[in-house]
Amino acid sequence: MAFASFDNKGSSAPVAEINMVPLIDVMLVLLVIFIVTAPLLSHQVKLELPKASAQVMSAKAEKIDLSIDADGVRYWNGQALSRDEAAARFAAEGAKPTQPEVHLRADQAVPYRAVAETLADASKAGLTKIGFVTDPAPVKGAEHNGKASKP
Repeated sequence: MAFASFDNKGSSAPVAEINMVPLIDVMLVLLVIFIVTAPLLSHQVKLELPKASAQVMSAKAEKIDLSIDADGVRYWNGQALSRDEAAARFAAEGAKPTQPEVHLRADQAVPYRAVAETLADASKAGLTKIGFVTDPAPVKGAEHNGKASKP
């Protein structure tokens, strides 16, 4: 702080400098707080983990496209077959070490019974990676090229 005298003889202007001591004190207090709290932020347990080597499994699961048309005919990767033949193939695929992915495409007009039977046959064979394939619904107000239609 700058002090001025009441006599007019010296008439010097007040000191217009910033006192840096309080700023340095605040900075040092913040630094001490940071130094104290920084070790508390790491919640790590120091462990010495064992070393092990393993081979990368390169066997990819194959994909089976199973389609059911409106008449209830099943197609295994494009080849028509009966329900019994599909069940036998499901059993053979379920016995493999890597389970295949079954992509099920069913026509919207097919009775649900045919889809349920197919799912039951796949479940009995032990296959669990079954996905339903559909066509995406068109967005209202958009043309086929992705641009909005003009009113």
